[in-house]
Amino acid sequence: MLHSLALNRKISREQKTAIRKFLNPIAALAPTHKLETLAVIHGTDKLGHGYISQYAKYFGPIRNRKLNVLEIGVGGYQDPKAGANSLRMWQAYFPNSMIYALDIYDKRYHEDRRIKIFQGSQNDPEFLNWMADRIGRLDVIIDDGSHVSEHVRTSFKTLFPRLASPGIYAIEDLHTSYLPEFGGDAENFDTAATSMVLLKDLIDSVNYQYIPGRTPTVNIDGSVQSLHVHPKLAFIFKGDNTHRFDGIIDEH
Repeated sequence: MLHSLALNRKISREQKTAIRKFLNPIAALAPTHKLETLAVIHGTDKLGHGYISQYAKYFGPIRNRKLNVLEIGVGGYQDPKAGANSLRMWQAYFPNSMIYALDIYDKRYHEDRRIKIFQGSQNDPEFLNWMADRIGRLDVIIDDGSHVSEHVRTSFKTLFPRLASPGIYAIEDLHTSYLPEFGGDAENFDTAATSMVLLKDLIDSVNYQYIPGRTPTVNIDGSVQSLHVHPKLAFIFKGDNTHRFDGIIDEH
């Protein structure tokens, strides 16, 4: 991991592009490559953020299934030919899956046989539902979009109910919850409308059956099975969470 990260930092963008062009055919012929290797080949910044080991942990058991994977955010900003590094990595890592993406800019240049890209805002519920209708079943959602708390919350509120059960919803760069320029708040940790507060609310949702007088949150309570939170990164697992509460408290 450390050797790959050091290499990724030292070489230039042009060198990375040349390496990817050379290694892409090899990656296509070797779908059993480790995710870390694919991250280096395709030049995704998820490696530098320290996310790859966590993705490998949670996605490894399902990587060979036939899935629909959606990533919010393509990268590269306004340049239509820039970005899509992680999309190509996911395409190689999930050999039997379709990879979908959305971006505020037109990124259709990067579309491939198993990569489909939509243009629109992750803060627009109408667009998100329109897109989800066209994708169909959503098995994995990765939010690597604007990182603005309002946008993250809108996307989750709209798309989590559309996620298959079981399913995995990942949110990256959660440190922006503390940065004002992203709608974050470094003082009101429990009350601000940030991405991090969303996660704290979801902990209550996991335990909703044990909260006296709680009215279940529509499309959330009963379907949030667990949360796995790491530095700057969280995974929300969707599944049945409606087992009967017997009202007994273990005092031993």
